[in-house]
Amino acid sequence: MRPARLKQEAVILAPQERAGVLLPLPLAGAYDYKLPRGVNAPRGTVVAAPLGNRETLGVVWGAAEGTVGDNRLKVAEPLEGMPALPAGLCDFIDWVADYTINPPGAILAMALRSRGAFEPESLRTAYVKGDAVPAKMSEARKRVLAVSEDGLARSVAGLAEDANVSTAVVRGLIAAGALVTTQLPEFSAFKPPDPDFAAPNLNDDQAQAAAHLRDAVAAGNFSASLLDGVTGSGKTEVYFEAIAETLRRGRQVLIMLPEIALTVQFLERFAARFGVRPAEWHSDLTQKERRRTYRAVMKGEARVVVGARSSLFLPFPELGLIIVDEEHEQAFKQQDGAIYHARDMAVVRARIEKCPLILASATPSLETFINAGSGRYAHLKLAARHGVAEMPKVEIVDLRRQQGAEDNAKWLSAPLRKAMAQTLAAGEQAMLFLNRRGYAPLTLCEACGHKLTCPNCSSWLVEHRYRKRLACHQCGYEIALPTACPECKAEGTLIACGPGVERVAEEFAHFFPGARYAIASSDTMASLHTGPSEMQATIRAMAKREIDVLIGTQIIAKGHHFPQLTLVGVIDADLGGSDGDLRARERTFQLLHQVSGRAGRAEKPGLVLLQTRNPTDAVIAALASGDRDSFYAQEAEFRSRAGAPPYGRLAAIIVSGYDGEQVRQIARALAKAAPAAKDVKVWGPTPAFYALLRGQTRERLLVQAAKGVDMQAYMRAWLSLVKIPNQVRATVDVDPISFY
Repeated sequence: MRPARLKQEAVILAPQERAGVLLPLPLAGAYDYKLPRGVNAPRGTVVAAPLGNRETLGVVWGAAEGTVGDNRLKVAEPLEGMPALPAGLCDFIDWVADYTINPPGAILAMALRSRGAFEPESLRTAYVKGDAVPAKMSEARKRVLAVSEDGLARSVAGLAEDANVSTAVVRGLIAAGALVTTQLPEFSAFKPPDPDFAAPNLNDDQAQAAAHLRDAVAAGNFSASLLDGVTGSGKTEVYFEAIAETLRRGRQVLIMLPEIALTVQFLERFAARFGVRPAEWHSDLTQKERRRTYRAVMKGEARVVVGARSSLFLPFPELGLIIVDEEHEQAFKQQDGAIYHARDMAVVRARIEKCPLILASATPSLETFINAGSGRYAHLKLAARHGVAEMPKVEIVDLRRQQGAEDNAKWLSAPLRKAMAQTLAAGEQAMLFLNRRGYAPLTLCEACGHKLTCPNCSSWLVEHRYRKRLACHQCGYEIALPTACPECKAEGTLIACGPGVERVAEEFAHFFPGARYAIASSDTMASLHTGPSEMQATIRAMAKREIDVLIGTQIIAKGHHFPQLTLVGVIDADLGGSDGDLRARERTFQLLHQVSGRAGRAEKPGLVLLQTRNPTDAVIAALASGDRDSFYAQEAEFRSRAGAPPYGRLAAIIVSGYDGEQVRQIARALAKAAPAAKDVKVWGPTPAFYALLRGQTRERLLVQAAKGVDMQAYMRAWLSLVKIPNQVRATVDVDPISFY
């Protein structure tokens, strides 16, 4: 806060002429500003606020707190049209800031992602049919005028396209006065979805779940429901019915997806049900597209928004339903900047907005599963696949019993190759899954044992053979694939260790040279400079059966529906199963269950082959038996004994900086200063999993507490005891889900 220092001669403004303005910066709180005389700017009003020698957007957050004189305060001017953030969003920002122990301005910054959306909307020129009749009337001109009979305003290019003529024909009609100009808003309005466009045929379980969700929407109060259905059970169709009911009641809907890649088929399914596509909000949008969507949401024109985790901070004035699809996904956790979990914060926003929340997943997070089991959330179950489809058969391939093959196979076992051959011969599709990008995760010198690592991070450089590069997947550092060892200078001694998806694809092509395949991972998509659009093209090609086999990472594991895909091969089911993280087994089960669920989603039965060297592992056994709930019960017992979430609380402090010794000193000082408190344990400091990340040394401290402990109060009291120098950053992660 700005200190309140009052000079005797200062003129004190009337209370309504000054306000506390929150700036989208990591500052301690709102600053006092004066407002133009006679202006009533309630909480949420967006203003242009001077800050030093520049101007920034700010939001009126409440009454001014100080008694600073008139001559000491700068004027914050409300923007043209007096745009404002909804009251519910302002309250939500305060709640998130308090819970995550972040300055409220840092959270506000996530809600002011598009400054241009607050500026007056520019106009564009379009053309409609005029009264004049041109002297010469060709067939092309007749087609243009026939198109314009509907009275809709179109651009020159739009008219030419609709009439199948050149733009010169259209311009000739403009010159003749047969078409006249009109001014339209910069963006076309989002077409409202039609809740009755194409109502689906639901089975009994789906109809029962849909009825519950429609009733929740009709009640108009906060409620939370877990929509728990096996892969292919039609969860999307069920929550579409809740969307339809929300639209009928004149409210807006937010649908959150964990990854942009999942929007491809989802948007098409939405359009098939509601007649139009929803608005989108994610990082792949251009600034112009973001401005359009943000403004449409704020004005209530965008009735349904599909977005990534940041969409939770959009300014919905009439939010009536929030859906978190694939709610178990780690991608909902924001790990940089202000750290928060979008799934958990969605519960909070729904409560503030007094609207229902739907959490959908075939493999719910343990926290959500236990909340549903305890009655805190409604538990809606879809136990069978929709229509005639059945769950795939899951078989284990014990790699310990697979002898060294005469054909030099390394990654594709004989049973998997046999199943692949049968699948391809039947004209069906297959998927090979390995959650490891690139060609090989490690490059090693046979002569001296040197491992090629990133100079900025404590991680190996991953070989990408198609691009002939070694890359760090943490910071993006890249070098050309060297011909000699950088340590001993020996030539030809560098070898690739372990498989990535590119290496699996290489072996697949060797055994099945005539098969059409594609690699799907964030690396192969980015290498083509097309981002998510290339992923969308790959998915469409798979859906059209232009690809026989899709080989990929977790980007292909969920949300996709390929009716002809009958075989899934998991190359390494052990990857990530026991990495020291309390959620490692849960995540491995969820990922492998999701990728297994891609098989046999239509009339033809599916088969899943899990290649493993540990067939007795609880995760592998649960996948093979299909007994998910027993696995969850076992995980819950482990967590309960350890006092781990959801039976206890965790928070972490990550200390980072470029001076490693200084970072370690601050971390040790924090450990010594930790207040003694009942039911609270402090662990560390210890080097983080990535002890060096983007050039910064990182140390971690972990706080474990009983469920009833006020973790935020404890963390604030602790952090107040140690002076953190500007060169070192101490980041708080409340409810951490990983320990990287």
